[in-house]
Amino acid sequence: MNLKAKLKLSIDCQVGKRYSTYVRANIAKAHVLLSSPLRELSVALVGDLKMSQLHKQFMGIPGPTDVLTFPLEKDAGGRDLAGEVIVCVPEAERQARVAGTLARDEVLLYTLHGLLHLSGFDDRTRSGFRKMHRKEDEILSLLGIGPVFNPDDKPTAKAKSSRRMRTARQTKRAARKAGEH
Repeated sequence: MNLKAKLKLSIDCQVGKRYSTYVRANIAKAHVLLSSPLRELSVALVGDLKMSQLHKQFMGIPGPTDVLTFPLEKDAGGRDLAGEVIVCVPEAERQARVAGTLARDEVLLYTLHGLLHLSGFDDRTRSGFRKMHRKEDEILSLLGIGPVFNPDDKPTAKAKSSRRMRTARQTKRAARKAGEH
């Protein structure tokens, strides 16, 4: 299989249209850096209400979350070839204010997180969580953006990491129940 094949990327913006060009350019580059077997990716930038509905429907958890990922097609080896990533733009904007990051970088981080899930990364264990988030920051650094998930040089990094760990644990518990990630 040619791992350098181009990613067919579509972005639907219910909200956050201003982030779509930035996300498109950087996710395409991230896909190349990952050498992912993924061939098609649909990204939906949504608001709190839509994300809350999806979060409740698929994870059984009320309220919005940052990102949901859905595999849509697999190859014979079980690798994802197509998938969808749903990003909650207002959540990204809120977390950017708390963390002192740019909202566009938070939106990109959430999209990249979904891409990593569809490329075989799994953050449901402590070691998988660390590996996946290190990979996010590694890719963002290679893209010239720098770490966003756990930027060592930001005073809010510890609080941000702690919040994300709590949110990730809640989502992972629901994912195990629902069989989704």
